[in-house]
Amino acid sequence: MTKKLLLWIPVLIGFLISVNFVQKAPIKLNEIQVIGSHNSYKIAIEKEILDYLRNMNPAIANSLEYEHLPLSEQLDLGLRNLELDVNHDPEGGRYAAPKGLDIIKSKGIEPLPYDVANKLQAPGLKLFHAQDIDFRSHHLLFTDALKELLSWSNAHPDHSPIFILVNAKDSPIPGMQAPLPFTATALDSIDLEIRSVLSLEKLITPELVMGKNKSLQSAILGQGWPDLDKVKGRFLFVLDENQVKINRYLEKHPNLKGASFFVNVPEGNPNAGFMVINDPIGSFEKIQDLVAKGYMVRTRADSDTKQARSNDYSQFEKAKASGAQVISTDYYYPSQLFESTYQVSFENGKFERIK
Repeated sequence: MTKKLLLWIPVLIGFLISVNFVQKAPIKLNEIQVIGSHNSYKIAIEKEILDYLRNMNPAIANSLEYEHLPLSEQLDLGLRNLELDVNHDPEGGRYAAPKGLDIIKSKGIEPLPYDVANKLQAPGLKLFHAQDIDFRSHHLLFTDALKELLSWSNAHPDHSPIFILVNAKDSPIPGMQAPLPFTATALDSIDLEIRSVLSLEKLITPELVMGKNKSLQSAILGQGWPDLDKVKGRFLFVLDENQVKINRYLEKHPNLKGASFFVNVPEGNPNAGFMVINDPIGSFEKIQDLVAKGYMVRTRADSDTKQARSNDYSQFEKAKASGAQVISTDYYYPSQLFESTYQVSFENGKFERIK
């Protein structure tokens, strides 16, 4: 090789790089950051019920004063995280007559129409926030919400993955309808309803991520998460629950075998992969450390309407800086229920970015 030709080699390499002939590493699923909504199905509580709650506990009333657009409209805006609360009702009809309707009637006011199709009489999981009080929902049935998500996904087949947190609600509220507990079988019924609507090809499951590794955690810390391009058009479900319920769920899905859900367990647990850490200020360094190791984390930009009422962005800024891949908010647009300019998004009004 002549000396003159050797001199041209660095120039040729630089040219190849400039025209992208040198292949870049693919973007991994955990290398994006998205914004989504909290209690995504929620319709605003009527004024009469809020007034009733304020007479008993103003802080609780304030914390419930938020609402959301229908699920498809949120996804149209670009949100890629949703949260759904399910309530166990295997026989149907348990939540068909919320006491909040009587509270409104006691004020001499006719309530807005409610469950005119009698869907609450059907057996299966119901979708609302708090029995008898915060019961308005864009979908009363969990399966109806899933069907809307599937329809939207089919119309947008190349969408980025959508992260869906699920809470299995069974906490009693004094004076309200007693909920049914989420036993292992009841928790598995959430899986069954998900699979009744969404095929395996629409899901990012623990087993998909795990591959041939012995556990989810070993897969995360070893090979890492799938390439983003390979999991577009899919949903990733997370069971956001306490350890007792997670243990019950794992009775049906040991080592997450056949599971639709990732589970919120701490680092060191073989089933660890996706964690829910709601306080990005107090847990800032912890979130940063977990993300650096390869875990995925969901945190919150705001809660209980507090940040919106004071236009305080400090928690959102910490959430972004923590590196948490999923950030939830109640305010992807400003509140229409009280005066506030608080609104959460990334640069240029986007809800998704590469970290």
